[in-house]
Amino acid sequence: MGSCFSSSKVSGSNRQTHSNNNNTTNTLNVHQNQWNTSKATTSSSTTVVNNSRKQQGSNYNRDNQEKQQPRNSNVKPSSRRQSGVIPCGKRTDFGYDKDFDKRYTIGKLLGHGQFGYTYVATDKFSGDRVAVKRIEKNKMVFLIAVEDVKREVKILKALAGHENVVQFYNSFEDDNYVYIVMELCEGGELLDRILSKKDSRYTEKDAAIVVRQMLKVAAECHLHGLVHRDMKPENFLFKSSKEDSPLKATDFGLSDFIRPGKKFQDIVGSAYYVAPEVLKRRSGPESDVWSIGVITYILLCGRRPFWDKTEDGIFKEVLRNKPDFRRKPWSNISNSAKDFVKKLLVKDPRARFTAAQSLSHPWVREGGDASEIPLDISVLSNMRQFVRYSRLKQFALRALASTLDEEELADLRDQFSAIDVDKNGVISLEEMRTALAKDLPWKMKESRVLEILQAIDSNTDGLVDFPEFVAATLHVHQLEEHNSTKWQQRSQAAFEKFDVDRDGFITPEELKMHTGLKGSIDPLLEEADIDKDGKISLSEFRRLLRTASMSSPTVRDSRRM
Repeated sequence: MGSCFSSSKVSGSNRQTHSNNNNTTNTLNVHQNQWNTSKATTSSSTTVVNNSRKQQGSNYNRDNQEKQQPRNSNVKPSSRRQSGVIPCGKRTDFGYDKDFDKRYTIGKLLGHGQFGYTYVATDKFSGDRVAVKRIEKNKMVFLIAVEDVKREVKILKALAGHENVVQFYNSFEDDNYVYIVMELCEGGELLDRILSKKDSRYTEKDAAIVVRQMLKVAAECHLHGLVHRDMKPENFLFKSSKEDSPLKATDFGLSDFIRPGKKFQDIVGSAYYVAPEVLKRRSGPESDVWSIGVITYILLCGRRPFWDKTEDGIFKEVLRNKPDFRRKPWSNISNSAKDFVKKLLVKDPRARFTAAQSLSHPWVREGGDASEIPLDISVLSNMRQFVRYSRLKQFALRALASTLDEEELADLRDQFSAIDVDKNGVISLEEMRTALAKDLPWKMKESRVLEILQAIDSNTDGLVDFPEFVAATLHVHQLEEHNSTKWQQRSQAAFEKFDVDRDGFITPEELKMHTGLKGSIDPLLEEADIDKDGKISLSEFRRLLRTASMSSPTVRDSRRM
């Protein structure tokens, strides 16, 4: 339904097969027709199981797009109209402005989808050229199609003003059509730029600039409670043909709003970029980061990380195999770039970098300003969760936080700085309230904000300093996933802060000594003492740390905060 790409949104089976001219190699610069074939018939690389969703869009960057109908669509508008049923679109007042013809003159056709066409239009008063998507109400047979149009407009409004999102100007309607008026981008697709490059790949510097812009879009979406769900080069346009033109996300046809405590269960997106958890029908914002990791891999080496002749084969590759960093040109690519891609292409979404966290990585950060890094939903989520942890889990996380080095703390320092607006080195109640309010899916009561601050504030001075912040927001699963040796060392060092006599166990006496708690220590001990021997072993301590971060940034407690 998005403004860029609708014919790529295929409804029906999520296991259709497609052959790209029988090419078995995954090398772009040798066999570019793999890309060109999928570009001409984009349904080949896209899977959507929602039978009537996301069909209204059009690609306003294609003048000569093939006029094809999505395969196996269960939506049959003509048969519904013949039966005498008035389509939902015709019966709906969308509440949009009614004076489109007075404001704009329709011009050249740019592209089309099943239900809509996108044109260049001219503002009669200012003379400005815009892109207008015109969606036929007659073809909005079912209520879900109407909801999709309303959702797209709502999403574009929510993201209005972001420098890397196509600008939304207004929405109109008349008896026959809905019109969505947007910024006109004439610089071509990111995919076209890739193919125009020598050897079909970017320099590291140029790739980092492109990736940074995509991550900023994803991070902004996630803060607004949105998941894009179809991040791919075809869905990013350049504003102009200039080499330094900003990149614009243009297609939000598969995007949807997050509901706290819920996961998306439908399989949507494009096969080459789909995340493992999408295929397992339990996805959230992390899937956007995986897709950007795939795009980064392609930008740097000119090949897809997961390739097969059929969609089934691609899905198996995504679920089972790791990207290849041994073949050329990876030997000539920096370790920093490889480290970045590896941290995005982690199959476990709990251990994958978030969009905001990725923006703090040295490779993508180079040349970028720390002020460009938005708040990380995982950091805000971890702060909310910290208040619900037992006292022992909180003590254990504080001990672990004290073992981390500056490199490991870089992204959290950026986040701390983003929340600490007055830059006085501590987070006040007002600053925490402001930060938590930016995670829009959550409506947090004032008393809960104070409770969270008090849980994090271990020295009870009414403020949160950086070490306290780290303890509440660190990503335990990432520490374990990205460097198992360092995880073993860090977790043991944290354990030994409790194990004073170094006998390999934390006893009730040592626990009381470290925590300073009065009264019975048994409730704290009981939580971690799995084998019920009256003490905590190193393995039990590590398990306690892991369970302190079992919830991913988007597996959220369904209780009202």
